[in-house]
Amino acid sequence: MKMLRYGCVGAGAIARAKHMKGYSAFADIEFVSVCDTNEKFAQEAAQEFGFKKYYTDYREMLEKEKLDFISVCTPNYLHFPVTLLALENGLHVHCEKPVALNSIEAQKMVDARNKYGKILMIALNNRFTNHAWFVKKYTEEGLLGEIYHARCGWKRQRGIPGKGGWFTNKALSGGGPLIDLGVHFMDLAMYFMGYPKPVSVVGATYSKFARNECVNSSGWGMTSDKNGIMDVEDMAVGFIRLENNTTIDIEFSWASNIDQEDNYYELLGTKGGAIYRGGELRIITEQFSTIVEIKPNLNFKCPVNEFSHFIDCVKNGTEPLSKPEEAVVLMKIIDGIYKSSQTKQEVVL
Repeated sequence: MKMLRYGCVGAGAIARAKHMKGYSAFADIEFVSVCDTNEKFAQEAAQEFGFKKYYTDYREMLEKEKLDFISVCTPNYLHFPVTLLALENGLHVHCEKPVALNSIEAQKMVDARNKYGKILMIALNNRFTNHAWFVKKYTEEGLLGEIYHARCGWKRQRGIPGKGGWFTNKALSGGGPLIDLGVHFMDLAMYFMGYPKPVSVVGATYSKFARNECVNSSGWGMTSDKNGIMDVEDMAVGFIRLENNTTIDIEFSWASNIDQEDNYYELLGTKGGAIYRGGELRIITEQFSTIVEIKPNLNFKCPVNEFSHFIDCVKNGTEPLSKPEEAVVLMKIIDGIYKSSQTKQEVVL
């Protein structure tokens, strides 16, 4: 059995809980090296998952180690340079979301993928959930008819990740909840609709909770720095106009005065609608001239696993389910919404 040599750049929570844990399930993957600028994180990850060596400089690791593929689990601003260098060194790359800080960097990553002929998959993990798998199959069968409008959002009461750290520094993160949370459900909406070409966007961003002292929890156990930078939005709303006069309405926030956290998507089609909210999926359709509601049983494991899928792509040279070209389109939408918020005008893409 040929072993695939694996390296991971970044050894924080997402790297350990998702990527390292995910790839540790495969008998034919050898954990070769891990890198993090925090030496303690790198050393702990090496010990926990059996990496043979750890580094604090990704350039040194990519130069010295003979690898087949890597995970990129760094702060957002490093996704582009790490991925580019890995592709140049002949490695396949499984990169965390968002793909990059902006669409320009994202396109350069796709160009490098094309030049060096390697697999580049963006970790848009919600595509690999049971509800998304079901809805995608449902839409592909035409059971919703023509999907002409979608709504999606993810709103937290108080969930600013690591306030004052890299998450809230625009130069390091690219933005706030629009780029952090928005990539998930905007991607799903576009995915279900077949990724139509975006025509224009209009949007607004708000920063109202930078000095709020209420306890924050984003679920990743990150600490806050009161003296750190917070120059990103804590809420973003927008309207996306797509080709063929289809549209998407969005809202994403890290902090807002709502009764509970809310994440959802809604599809409106000519034959039916799909609503996902609070872990429950509902299909609204018509039978015998009567509106009926179907509640699919989501008590099943998604048939497609993100990590086994990536390994299959590496072994067989097949295109990943999460295409980097689609991530470029998504970043163009995000860039446009940020620009619209600044100019207070609609932005043609």
